[in-house]
Formats: sequence, C-alpha cells, structure tokens
Amino acid sequence: MSENQLDKKSEAWSALFSEPMSELVQRYTASVFFDKRLWQADIEGSLAHAAMLAAQKVIGEQDLAAIQNGMKQIREEIESGRFDWKLQLEDVHLNIEARLTQLVGDAGKRLHTGRSRNDQVATDVRLWLRGEIDLISGLLIDLQKSLLALAEKNIEVILPGFTHLQVAQPVSFGHHMLAYVEMFSRDAERMQDVRKRVNRLPLGAAALAGTSYPLDRELVARTLGMVDENGSPVVCQNSLDAVSDRDFAIEFTAAASLAMVHISRLSEELVLWMSQSFGFIDIADRFCTGSSIMPQKKNPDVPELARGKTGRVVGHLMGLITLMKGQPLAYNKDNQEDKEPLFDTVDTLKDTLRIFAEMVGGITVKPEAMEKAALRGYATATDLADYLVKKGLPFRDAHETVAHAVKAAISHQVDLSELPLSVLQGFHPSIEKDVFNVLSLRGSLNARNVLGGTAPAQVRAQIVRHKKRLG
Repeated sequence: MSENQLDKKSEAWSALFSEPMSELVQRYTASVFFDKRLWQADIEGSLAHAAMLAAQKVIGEQDLAAIQNGMKQIREEIESGRFDWKLQLEDVHLNIEARLTQLVGDAGKRLHTGRSRNDQVATDVRLWLRGEIDLISGLLIDLQKSLLALAEKNIEVILPGFTHLQVAQPVSFGHHMLAYVEMFSRDAERMQDVRKRVNRLPLGAAALAGTSYPLDRELVARTLGMVDENGSPVVCQNSLDAVSDRDFAIEFTAAASLAMVHISRLSEELVLWMSQSFGFIDIADRFCTGSSIMPQKKNPDVPELARGKTGRVVGHLMGLITLMKGQPLAYNKDNQEDKEPLFDTVDTLKDTLRIFAEMVGGITVKPEAMEKAALRGYATATDLADYLVKKGLPFRDAHETVAHAVKAAISHQVDLSELPLSVLQGFHPSIEKDVFNVLSLRGSLNARNVLGGTAPAQVRAQIVRHKKRLG
C-alpha cells in the first residue's frame, strides 16, 4: 500500500465525500501538532482496548500480538524522534493508527473495533491528566517543604503583620510562611480530589450510544488503573456523558487557578518585601534580572511574572467554561479547543511550582528591618487593650483608652513602649510596671500561645505537624 493510499484510507469518512478536504481546512481543524503529547496515553489505551477485544473473542490472539508488536515499534519511533507526524492525518489517534496499519496490516484496522475517536480522546486526556496531577502533587509537596525550611529558620524573627497593608500586630516570620503551607496543602487536597473524577473510563462509550460489541469495559478500567480506593473499576456510566464531559478538565483548571492565585499572593508579598521601601528580604540573584538602563536595579522578575501567569491560567479556566456552556449532547468539534488551554495550564503550573520551590530556598531574611518596621506601626496596641481587659475593663472601653494612648505616642513620635509609666497611668490607673513586658514585640508574640497562634511555641508545633504530614 502506498503512502498516499494509506493517508487516504486513514480518513474513515473518505468514501462518502466526492472531493478532498481543502488544505486550509486541514490546517484549521488539525490538532496533531499539539495533541501529539497524548501519544503515550493513546498507546496505553489502545493496548488495553486490544487486550480486552481479544479476551472477548472480538479479535484473535494473532491480531493482538501484531498490535502489541506494532505499538512497541511506534513507541520506539516516537521516543527516538523518528516518527513522522502528518498534518493530513489530523490528530494523534489517526497518526498512530495509520502507522500501526502500515506496520501490521489488517490487525491495525481491527484495533478501532468497538470504539470511536470520541471516547478514545476522552480516555487519552484523562490518562494524561492523571499522570500530570501526580507530578503536580509532588511539586506541591516540594514547595511546602521549601516553605517549611524557611519557616523553621525564622521562627523567632518578628515581622509586622498587616491588615489593609497597615501594620497591625507582630507575627513570627515563620508563622507567616506557614500560612502559605496551609494554602498549598489545600491545593494538594483539591488535586487529589479532582484526580478521583479524572480517573474514570469513557472508553467503550463509542461515538455516543455505546456499541453492539460485547465489550468488557471494567476489564479495560482495571488494566488502565482506573479504579477507586477499594480497587473497583470506575467506568463512565452514560455513553452520551462519557464522550462529551469535560467537567474534569474544568475542575482541574479551577484547582490550578487557585494554586496560581496562592502563588500570586506570595509573589506580591515577595515583591513588596524586596523593595527598598520594605527591605525585609533579598531574593537570590539567579532568580532576578537587572535593568538595561539603570545599573543599580535588581528586579524580582520571577514573582512578578508568576503574578502575570496567574491571569493566564485563570483565563484558561474562563475559556474552558465558555467552551462548554452552549454545547448540546454529545461530542462536538468545539471540544478540540479543550486541549491547548489544558496543556498550557499544566505546563504553567508545573514550571511555576518548580521554580518557586527553588526560589524560596534562596530567600535571605532581614530581621532588623522587619522589627524596625513593626515598631513603627504601634503593633502592640491590641496587647495594651487586652492588658486592660484583664484588669477588669470592658473591651470597648479598653479599646477607646488605648486609642488615646496611641494618639499621645504619635504626637510625641515614640512607640507605646517608650511612653513613661506615669503617662500611661494617666490613661488608666490600673496600668502598672508590668505593662512594658506586654508592650514589647517579643512579649506580644509569646502571648499568642494558642492553637493556630503566632507564638514561637505554636509555630514549632505546626512545623512538626507539617513535617509528619509531608513525610
């Protein structure tokens, strides 16, 4: 069979049409140059399907052996870069099937028995995405561990905690880093939850209505590892839904968007903290760039770009939702547009997590600058209010009293802890000498020794918990 005959015969609809597809339409509708990354999943799914067809006596053992040998050669060709991807064969599925038929003849033609490209692509994307989720889960662990290491080194470092970007209360820098560990731990949980719904088998739904062949879909699911926590096969139960569902892609992209939002929040703080106005940290040179005109500049390009890439991923989420919103059942060509945003979301998230795990390890903390900033904002005002409450004042009265004390400190351009005892007692007679322990940054930090609080003892306990969780 000539190559031209092979390409023509690979168009399953060709006998119905009286003219070939135009080159412009070929290029417009082809997906092979981006969906070829699904080749491993396509081969894996095809081998499982072929083994099931043989077990069900739909194809013979000789055909199965030929398909397995042919797929082995195709795998070697793709891995070595020798495989000839052809635009006219439209997608990864037809490219692999055409090469298989070229290698093994009629056995390759029998492989497509009982399936359609509709359920085939749905299976391929799920298999591919499942593997990517596993990689992303590992990268989320790496980032959490990197943040934990930074937190553990800086448990006693005092950082001004902000609300409304105004100095609010002193917190441990380690405690602040653990807030991001909590965020990324939720991202990891979401990924595992999404994985359960990704890991379901559409194959066997055929084009949209199922098939008349005696398929054992549960056998295919077991072969492909599409099983629940008890090892039971998980198969899409409605053929129409199986071929047209892209909820799993949208759900993954939503989870990825949240992870990127958390990255973006961390990025914003790193950019602020590295600026001369804050001067709280320094990011290693290898993660920064300079200016083409200003030689003194050291720009935090990685966190800045991550903020931008967050918009890109969130945009993919909106694109996928919009893609699906008007589609009738079952499969429509619109669904070809699900892959590029999904692929780019996976690539962007993986790259970002990988570089942030490394970058966090290269952060230098500047404790003196942080403590100086905390002293500028009357960060222990709430501690003075709590002190008065413990002396018997209602909190609202204590709050008002402290407001007057802060006003006096501002007018004298001193911290609350620098006001003389006699001045403080003028605001309330119950104030005694022990108030100065309360008004110190360290005293404020240590006082919050409650579960989830910023006291160093609590931070250490949380670090132990996270280390045990992450292994």
